[in-house]
Amino acid sequence: MPIKKSAFKELRKSEKRRARNLAVKSTLKKAVKAVRKATAQKDKTKAAEGLKTVIPVIDRAARKGVIKRNTAARLKSKLHAAVRKLG
Repeated sequence: MPIKKSAFKELRKSEKRRARNLAVKSTLKKAVKAVRKATAQKDKTKAAEGLKTVIPVIDRAARKGVIKRNTAARLKSKLHAAVRKLG
């Protein structure tokens, strides 16, 4: 445990940030998993709808610094390719 007052405040701040980041990551993973499941089942309409909802989630996570920009771009690219492959 921190001893100084400022260190204790930093600990509180980092715990809040961690909770926020975990929430964003969880939302992101669920959205991506839904699109991947739809592509695995070859459901084109569901995959396309899921893609429309997952893109802003990915962008938001990258903007907040939860994931890196290149990771977000790579993830969007792979999902687009998977949906495009369905026809």
